[in-house]
Amino acid sequence: MTASLSHADLAARLSVLARLAPTESPVVSVYLDTRWADEQQRERSRVFLRNEIRKARAGAPTELQADLAWVEKQGESLIEQMQFADARAVALFACRSAGLREVLPLRVPVDDFFVVGDTPHLRRLAALLEATPATLIVFVDEESARLVRLLSDAVGEVVALEHEVQGHHRQGGWQLLAQSRYQRHIQAQRGRHFDAVAAALTELVDEHGVERIVLAGTARAVAVFRGHLERRVGAMVAGTVVGARHEPVSVLVERAVELLGRREGEVEAAEVEAAVTEAAKGGRATAGLEATLEAATRGAVHRLYLLRAFHESGRRCEACGAIQPGAGGGCRVCGGATQPTELGEALVERVVATGGSVEMMETQPWLERVEGVAALLRYPL
Repeated sequence: MTASLSHADLAARLSVLARLAPTESPVVSVYLDTRWADEQQRERSRVFLRNEIRKARAGAPTELQADLAWVEKQGESLIEQMQFADARAVALFACRSAGLREVLPLRVPVDDFFVVGDTPHLRRLAALLEATPATLIVFVDEESARLVRLLSDAVGEVVALEHEVQGHHRQGGWQLLAQSRYQRHIQAQRGRHFDAVAAALTELVDEHGVERIVLAGTARAVAVFRGHLERRVGAMVAGTVVGARHEPVSVLVERAVELLGRREGEVEAAEVEAAVTEAAKGGRATAGLEATLEAATRGAVHRLYLLRAFHESGRRCEACGAIQPGAGGGCRVCGGATQPTELGEALVERVVATGGSVEMMETQPWLERVEGVAALLRYPL
């Protein structure tokens, strides 16, 4: 079985789960870290899952009992590594009345988590999606290239591209694909190395959902290579770092990670500042909880900015779905009955369900000034 879902497939599943209609029975959401270094860690996961299921079973209705039995069976299969043995983590969702039985292998680790609620718990899944864009480091010089898949917590496959690649028949999967693409283009273009690397890279971008690229090499080689990239692929280049053929992959990765962290911090700060400033002008943005809740309820949020530590109790209207702060009382919009909800989770769910995206941040001064939440809108409210 595949070790993890692609970035695009995970985004699609997140969107489907966020649009799940209200269900007659509760939804069980489970996240399990499946990177076990020894049997003791594996046993901790087994005990965690067993205890959470036991607590949830106390007084649970028949529908929930069936869901818990399914989670228990799937969890044991995962812990025994009978499925998704190479996944770093797994998310499970179960709801019998909705016909929901979902097992999502993930390529990044998570903290163990178990909850039974009215809707799938998606905040962690959305955070994983935003934190792990598919990234490729491409070292290139006049005669060779190295492609390095960068995961959130590790280095993925490394492929060397040269006119003659020894031993590539012993490899499979992504490595063989990259090499075969390069060799085909070398033959078709009579040995033009930069053209062949650029063409192979374009196909890999299309087939594997690559979202950003870091180029490595000498200033001259990188500049020449960029001239061979299609415009849309060139637009994915987040930056360049120096590199030499003799340097180990770990050195290139360290430089690329530092570059990406610096660029992401700069971009995030600029985006949030722009959103808060735009909100103050009454434009297509909100800042603060009340305004952002209203925008999310109306399906107007294009991009939500949320502090990871944000946690606020609120309520959701059973009739119109409006999300509101405060505990108890009728809906301020339609007067209908409301149910308690955690507003951070409710915001993420609503934004994803209506086609928006979510950016979660550990710390951000502009967000901290506006209750930890802001948004860019599709249209002014």
